[in-house]
Amino acid sequence: MIKLSNINFIREQRHILHDVNLHIREGENWVVLGRNGSGKTTILEMVNGYHFPSSGTVEVLGHRYGTVDLRELRRSIGYISQSLFEKLNRADPVWEVMATGAYAYLRFYQEIPEEARLKALELLERVGLSHLKDQPLGTLSQGERKKVMLARSLMADPKVLIMDEPCSGLDLYERERMLKSVQELCGHGITVLYVTHHIEEIMPLFTHVALIEQGRIIAAGPKHEVLKPELLLRVFDVPLELEWFQGRPWAKVIQNGVEEHA
Repeated sequence: MIKLSNINFIREQRHILHDVNLHIREGENWVVLGRNGSGKTTILEMVNGYHFPSSGTVEVLGHRYGTVDLRELRRSIGYISQSLFEKLNRADPVWEVMATGAYAYLRFYQEIPEEARLKALELLERVGLSHLKDQPLGTLSQGERKKVMLARSLMADPKVLIMDEPCSGLDLYERERMLKSVQELCGHGITVLYVTHHIEEIMPLFTHVALIEQGRIIAAGPKHEVLKPELLLRVFDVPLELEWFQGRPWAKVIQNGVEEHA
């Protein structure tokens, strides 16, 4: 589904990614976990074709970048990020913003197809926001905006869904509601690539984890094999112990030999 091979990325003399290899197969859902500034978002932008490697190759859905029309391929890729949200018109009604996702538009300048309107309303119902369908996007709360972006990303029935820190800025209540929506909506034939720096966001939906530190993948594979205290120490430079509860890992920070919940 997604294959990054020997990726190096250098920008303004800064070596951001170092020999990154990541192979995501059908049926797998991955988390890229690392500290801020470690290169996580750059990997997502490579997969979306917004950045191109200084060396190495990127393949998505069997197509090698440089030999494919990215505008067409992106119709099969759902994307959630704060940068994308900021490009949308906050004065447009929520259902219309939703409908743009079916065509990878930022805004409609012609009559909106009825099938797009109906699908937008259906997805809003599924995320519990149908009562906000006519509200301007800019009036929504942070949590509501995140759920709209999730629903919008599914408008074109993508084969791959890329999520860049979708829970950033949410309080505990809104984070758990968002994660519940991700778990419910994305477990049906969609390959998910999810970026975060919070271990507790790794839900049962996710099968694999890649740990990144200063632009290098230091471990990648099934989550129970990768989420080990010694590897997490290399990533976060904080001694941790993990406790698995209801299929999710929870970190406990060790301070002076005493555990504290993270």
